[in-house]
Amino acid sequence: MGADQKSAGLCVEAPPPRKRVLILGGGFAGMYAALHLERQVGTRDDVEVTLVSRDNFFLFTPMLHEVAASDLNATAIVISLRKLLPHLTFVEGDVSGLDLEAKKVTVAHGGLDGHSHTLAYDYVVLAMGSETNFFGKPGPRDRALTMKTLGDALLLRNCLVDRLEEADADCVATGERNPIVTFVVVGGGFAGVETAGAINDFIHGALPYYPNIQHANVRVMLVHGGKEVLPELGEDLGAYTRKKLIEHGVEVRTGIHVKDVTEAGVELPDGTVVPTKTVVWTAGVTPPSLLETLPCEKERGRLKVNERMEVPGFPGVWALGDCASVPDVTNGGKPCPPTAQHALRQGLAVARNVCAALKGQPGKPFRYRMLGQLAAIGQRAGVARILGLKFSGTFAWVLWRTIYLFKLPSLETKVRVAMGWTLDLLFHKDVVQLIGPRELDQLTLPALPLNSRQQVRQVQALQPRTQH
Repeated sequence: MGADQKSAGLCVEAPPPRKRVLILGGGFAGMYAALHLERQVGTRDDVEVTLVSRDNFFLFTPMLHEVAASDLNATAIVISLRKLLPHLTFVEGDVSGLDLEAKKVTVAHGGLDGHSHTLAYDYVVLAMGSETNFFGKPGPRDRALTMKTLGDALLLRNCLVDRLEEADADCVATGERNPIVTFVVVGGGFAGVETAGAINDFIHGALPYYPNIQHANVRVMLVHGGKEVLPELGEDLGAYTRKKLIEHGVEVRTGIHVKDVTEAGVELPDGTVVPTKTVVWTAGVTPPSLLETLPCEKERGRLKVNERMEVPGFPGVWALGDCASVPDVTNGGKPCPPTAQHALRQGLAVARNVCAALKGQPGKPFRYRMLGQLAAIGQRAGVARILGLKFSGTFAWVLWRTIYLFKLPSLETKVRVAMGWTLDLLFHKDVVQLIGPRELDQLTLPALPLNSRQQVRQVQALQPRTQH
């Protein structure tokens, strides 16, 4: 009997190894891919899905300008990835190495005194987003703020209050423009227009608390290299946006490419300098530099993929979102625009293709026809083009808020945002500095220019980890 049991025991086969799926990036593309996989394979024992992200939260980037303008609390537009994806493995860190041949990823975390991990995979989804494009100009890189992360929005908000405090203590002649409260936004796309409108609303809404600053002392400028702002919406809505911004007090200059950003201010091509201490750079994005090391075909720096978002030559590798050039089969194969609504749908489509690959089946092409685009331009006004129809004014602003409220990924964030908007309608702007100038001065090395990305890291280091 014992021999029979022993013999039977020898016949027991070991369970097959778990399939390892890595998702690199916690933005719209990566998070929604992870969210779909959470629902489909999150509880399976034969599949392990790991999400790698530099932040432990998902950030709803379309509302970043509202955090900068004090319309929303920072925690209202973020949600913990661990809370959102309870059945997946999460690793916080920066992807510092990627070997597609060996199927290994190196993840670094812990700051300057941190360490690295090597993660092996069977399937990998590259959703690494993009970085601010400074077009090789050291001036903007070292001296301008950006609007890509939660730290950027917090830093800008803190900077706006700091400028008001500084200007209020200075002696300024009535009607004279003051460089301290001159704010220049470079780039007239969605991020630039919404940021300029938010800055203008915040500054003028806060002036009642600063008696030594007059409205005439303040200058908010938007500089755009194209013919019209918001080119994605067409010239008519772009012209309307420019007109409304000017009515709100924003100085709009189109057809101008900024030459440089110096200590004196923003230098224009004709040699004139706009004196300012605050420049926000939203002039474009570029793929992560790590992609340059990959032996893959690229298109303008983005990974070129097929209609199923597969990277040619590397089975089991998908790329999507801002870091990939995804062909739009509904538009003659032209690359999909790097918008949140495309990244969201690409994430869902890739997750379905990963599930198909786990079953040994081929994936399906990505198909999505854009429904429309919206932008908030300040003073409770907006512009929108939806299903070919154009909207503007207060109705478009309400439409913007309604649509994006329903796009938030959880009931908790929807409630937080709705409450924040309600409080914003009832009360004046909050002019509390989240980080005082002394703390920032202590963090700054006197002999080393501190660019905005370094500042963001430092600001985030002082903020408590986002937990809900």
